[in-house]
Amino acid sequence: MIIASQKKKENIAEYLLYMWQVEDLIRAFKLDMDQIDQKLISQYQVDDEQRAVIRQWYSDLCDMMRLEGVEQSGHLQINKNVIIELTDLHNRLLNSTKQAFYTAGFYKTLPFIVELRAKAGEHKKGELETCFDALYGTLMLKMQGKEISEPTQKAVTQISSFLMLLADRYNAEKTEELEL
Repeated sequence: MIIASQKKKENIAEYLLYMWQVEDLIRAFKLDMDQIDQKLISQYQVDDEQRAVIRQWYSDLCDMMRLEGVEQSGHLQINKNVIIELTDLHNRLLNSTKQAFYTAGFYKTLPFIVELRAKAGEHKKGELETCFDALYGTLMLKMQGKEISEPTQKAVTQISSFLMLLADRYNAEKTEELEL
């Protein structure tokens, strides 16, 4: 919760990847708050009041996962909403004559997106969700100590650069500094 709040303010792309990781952590603990308490929340160096707030946050996420039927896979609606919001911004940026740098960044990334979709056989996901899937998948492979091929690393580097650009535009919009 502490990290999520900080990431949401600083970098929406990192926030979304973090929240996907939290979903997977909760799944690893089988949505069992006793396990989450023992193995996760107990690691936080905070006072009892803050620990209670963190525990409630995890408990609420577990409840949402059960309600939304994403106990085994998928993403919470709150996380899907971030993709929807970013997609809306992405489309507005692409249609803006004042955002040529963003548009160029997207078109530089597009071949990687197309290739990833073809490899995955997944054509229903939007461009941004494909980008986030690629970054999250690579993150999981690295955490498992698996090697990342050079072509995949090249794609991930470009996708990361593009999503950083999108996150920057997102922050600019939130502070009303974005010109479209």
